[in-house]
Order: sequence, then C-alpha cells, then structure tokens
Amino acid sequence: MDEADNVFNDSQTKITMTMKTPLSAIAEAFEELSEFLRCHMKDEELRLDTFCDACSLVSVLFSCLGLAFKFAEMEYVAKVHDLVEASKRFATLENVLDLDVANGTVKKPGSHSRNLRRVRQGLDLIRALFEEFLSSEDYSLRDAASTAYAQVCAPYHTWAIRTAVSAGMYTLPTREQLLLKLNETDQTAEKKMRRYIEASRPVIEYIDKLYISRNITLDW
Repeated sequence: MDEADNVFNDSQTKITMTMKTPLSAIAEAFEELSEFLRCHMKDEELRLDTFCDACSLVSVLFSCLGLAFKFAEMEYVAKVHDLVEASKRFATLENVLDLDVANGTVKKPGSHSRNLRRVRQGLDLIRALFEEFLSSEDYSLRDAASTAYAQVCAPYHTWAIRTAVSAGMYTLPTREQLLLKLNETDQTAEKKMRRYIEASRPVIEYIDKLYISRNITLDW
C-alpha cells in the first residue's frame, strides 16, 4: 500500500510540474513573438492577431494583483479587446498605425493606435514589476508594484488615478499569496519571470519604433 501511495504521489508531482501555469504560457508566448521579430523583422510584419493572443494571456496577472491594479486591469483588458476586434480588419500592427496616421487620430481616445500604446504600457508595467519583484527576496510585492507603477504608468495618469492606485497598494497580496495564485514556487516563478522580462523587451521596443518611425513621440 505504501509503495502504491508513493507511485501515486510521484505521478501527481510530475503532473503538477508539467502543467502549464499562467506564467509558463505568458513566457512562451512572448518568447515566440521575440523570436519572430529576431528572425523576420526585415521581411515580415508582426501580425495583430498573434500579438493579441499573447497580450490576452497577461490579463490574469493584473487580476492576481487585486484592487490596486483594478483600474489597470480594466483598461488593459478593454484595450486588448479593442485590438482583437481590430485584428479582424487589420492584418498587422503597422496597418493600424498607418490608418490612424492618415486620419490624424493616433492620439484620439478610443483609436486603435492609442489603445495599442496603452497595451504596450501594460506589458512594460508587468516587465518592471517582475524586475523589482526579483531584485530582492526581501522586497515586498507592494514595494515592487509601487516602484514599477511610478516608473511606467504614473507619468501618464491623472492625480486622481495615481491617488487611487497608491491607496490600493495596501490591498496587494503578499509575495507568498501571489505565488500561490500563480501556482508557482519562488524558484519556478523566477525562471519564468526572467524569461518574460527578456522576451518582452524586443516586443516593447518594436512597438515604440513603429511610433517613432512615423514621427510620433512617446510622451503620452
């Protein structure tokens, strides 16, 4: 009986280890985007639907952060949904930007180009959060999130939103609670977070270059 129990426990452990967690799916998706940009950037544009598929996976991270990032979650999810709908009419990110440039609506609230800019900020916020989270084992999630928000989003948010986010930081889960929600350990989370950090950088840079190459500043 003990031997049977051991076999069962071993198999359960293997199943758990091979299950694709949210972090695994996100890291893999952005590694695929990064690899595509590395290999095809000169002769092929990034498809909007492929980009949206990867971005949709990130939504779960915002939901795990609770009330403090509820506004960011709602904004991010809405913007990604808009781009998903846009992908039914536009093949690439460049197509979206070119239309708004032609119509003079790049920065217009609700435009696809503005929503793409906000989604890009969401991806960068998660990147910065992971970097801060991994910078020290003693660094609380609240400290990591506060620093990441101040770096990436605060410069573009109104005083009211910044105040609400600041108050909400006290409702963030603990480091341990976040790992539990993500079904990760410190060790597995670190590997996957680092993979996302590395893979997301070229994607974020690619989006920035789309704006810059069209003489659109990034200070908004």
